[in-house]
Amino acid sequence: MNTNNRPIRVLVAKVGLDGHDRGAKVIATALRDAGMEVIYTGLRQTPEMVVNAALQEDVDAIGISILSGAHMTVFPKVIALMKEKGMDDVLLTGGGIIPDADMKELHALGVGKLFAPGTSTGDIAGYIREWVKEHRAF
Repeated sequence: MNTNNRPIRVLVAKVGLDGHDRGAKVIATALRDAGMEVIYTGLRQTPEMVVNAALQEDVDAIGISILSGAHMTVFPKVIALMKEKGMDDVLLTGGGIIPDADMKELHALGVGKLFAPGTSTGDIAGYIREWVKEHRAF
């Protein structure tokens, strides 16, 4: 639990045609178990759908699970939409099969830490909790 009056709210999404959602569901469950409120959008979301849902749900973080190789298209599009809508205090994080060089490039665009398969769910929850504590004003 964070030190604020409400649980941390996280939107977990699968963008594009990637139909593998087991990892996203595992993360969503782990974040719930860590005391966070999780909104899972389900499969085949567009970047616009994800950002609009995040705005409607007033989330603290967006987590995108991506295994399709489209991360260099999806993350820049989502971060651009977030900036356009003034969501500068919302974390964009995620995970999947993303090469280190691409992670660095995405981080330079404003994307938060990205996690490879096999990362401890406790590490992911801890990262989100710390980021929110530093960047969000409740």
